Amino acid sequence: MADTAISVKGLKKSFGDVHALDGVDVEVTRGTVYGLLGPNGAGKTTMVRILTTLLAPDEGTATVAGYDVVKDAATLRSVIGLTGQYTAVDEHLTGRENLVLVGILNHLGKAASRERAQELLARFDLADAADRPAKTYSGGMRRRLDLAASLVARPQVLFLDEPTTGLDPRGRMQLWGIIRELVQEETTLLLTTQYLEEADVLSDRIAVLDGGRVIAEGTADELKSKVGGEVIEVVVAETEKVALAVAELSELGSGPAHVDDITRRVAIPAGDEGPGVLAETVRRLDAAEIAFTDLALRRPTLDDVFMTLTGHAAEQVAEPDGQAPARRGRGRRSR
Repeated sequence: MADTAISVKGLKKSFGDVHALDGVDVEVTRGTVYGLLGPNGAGKTTMVRILTTLLAPDEGTATVAGYDVVKDAATLRSVIGLTGQYTAVDEHLTGRENLVLVGILNHLGKAASRERAQELLARFDLADAADRPAKTYSGGMRRRLDLAASLVARPQVLFLDEPTTGLDPRGRMQLWGIIRELVQEETTLLLTTQYLEEADVLSDRIAVLDGGRVIAEGTADELKSKVGGEVIEVVVAETEKVALAVAELSELGSGPAHVDDITRRVAIPAGDEGPGVLAETVRRLDAAEIAFTDLALRRPTLDDVFMTLTGHAAEQVAEPDGQAPARRGRGRRSR
């Protein structure tokens, strides 16, 4: 279809006995941001590597910008860009030299490569550091340089595999702004991220991967509706009272409790009970002599969606193809 930038049908990939992808179907519309969420080991990076021709699938088909990822791999590489989990800049070259080199490798010619490098250095707020070695750059600057490098050849489709991992809040916000600009220019982006709020803010549609399969797909609001209604959130004052709080409040919820052991935060889907459930929550906690430091009734977040759909928190498990893990969320699920 003319409006489809990425089409994936029945995609499978195994590493020994591990099914990294087990029949994935995905359609991404041109000029949109498509988010891939899931725990480490769910298959996100494996899927990105297949779509960028770095890995061949075992079964199924995939096309990007109209090109088959296997049959048309050489041509496809000229119309896509990739920013991986780890920056791929040459530390010994300057920022300008890194970008010019990428342009030359993409057959832009020296003059056009220099012009494009200057344009991107200005756009990514790197002009003042353009002639410094990349090894002197901060983490955020390297990330911006890495993303700029992926844009030198003006790709039709850009793959961002956890692009803001390790950045401070200011660096993340800067990259968010750049991503929004790219969408306005009708670039198609496929984004994997360890930050659920990042997918919520940036993605037009989101697929939740778990165990190599898409277990849910839709807009952020559509996914949040799967949790049902609002969420009761309580921060218990004493660690030893957390389990008791879960037991006391479980009858109020429309689903299982999600517990963060570090913050002592207990979240329980409240269904459509509304504000009245807060009064009953306070009554039960007081009756059980459970002190709390915070209590709220809020809309579901993608974190709630993730926990509800997968049944567990994000985990620190390497992808089966050997990709290094990144720290995700913490917590456990209680019934």
